[in-house]
Amino acid sequence: MNKAITSKGKRILSTPSRFAQQNYCYVQEVGSLISIEPHVSRRQNLNSYLFMVVEKGSGTLLYEGKKNFIQAGDCVFLDCQKMYAHESSLDQPWTLHWVHFYGASGKIYYDYYQELGFSTIFKPKQTNRFLELITNIYHAQESKESFMELLCNQYLTELITLCFLANQDLTEGTHTTREKLLQIRSFIEEFSTTKITLESLATQFFISKFHLSREFHKAFGVTINHEIRAKRVSKAKSMLRFTGDSIEKIALDCGFSDATYFIKVFKKMEFMTPLEYRNKW
Repeated sequence: MNKAITSKGKRILSTPSRFAQQNYCYVQEVGSLISIEPHVSRRQNLNSYLFMVVEKGSGTLLYEGKKNFIQAGDCVFLDCQKMYAHESSLDQPWTLHWVHFYGASGKIYYDYYQELGFSTIFKPKQTNRFLELITNIYHAQESKESFMELLCNQYLTELITLCFLANQDLTEGTHTTREKLLQIRSFIEEFSTTKITLESLATQFFISKFHLSREFHKAFGVTINHEIRAKRVSKAKSMLRFTGDSIEKIALDCGFSDATYFIKVFKKMEFMTPLEYRNKW
């Protein structure tokens, strides 16, 4: 008996070079699928990340023990080490586009994505660029373009970046919250050399310090304390390069309590002392 055809589509299985595996985000598989009738795809324990976008129709995704309904316009970004399964619906068979990828930088990006609390399933305002990037990856793999793996690394990096940006849009909360975060960042920029703490910012801008800490990190990818230190160090770098002021004076002018603490913070952020920085630049 012939096996029933449950879907049609196209895919390319890639075998990356050793160089790509060691240095890039690299493609493992890329393709598209038009479901004809429901069937389950189930995997786990794969060293792979999956990005998938639903162009048409609907279905379900089982991931981390939870069954989720997904439909046209939804994107999925997940870790294939964990068990997952997806199935097209009976009444609205779906059209999917996907790419499996891996690599050291891919793991770093995904871990950071998880750290920020971004969602496995999300609905961006538009999917056009996501679809275009998957198409670009497919064509690059199909035609064996010059520097194919470098190109695919670029496309994958942009795809991941779009996942971050789309989730940022979805988790920013109200317009008022977004405006308040921008005001706080501008305040830090202007007054970084003065004494600023998380508590003082929370009081001044009428926001819970726990909420501020969480939302600032989600919106800008860094903590409040890192933002303050970075602004102070940036000012110090300018003074080191364009003035003859002493390390002690620069430390105090940039908001550090003393030169010893300034040197410690500067070295941690720049991997060299202020004096070494001055001499090099």
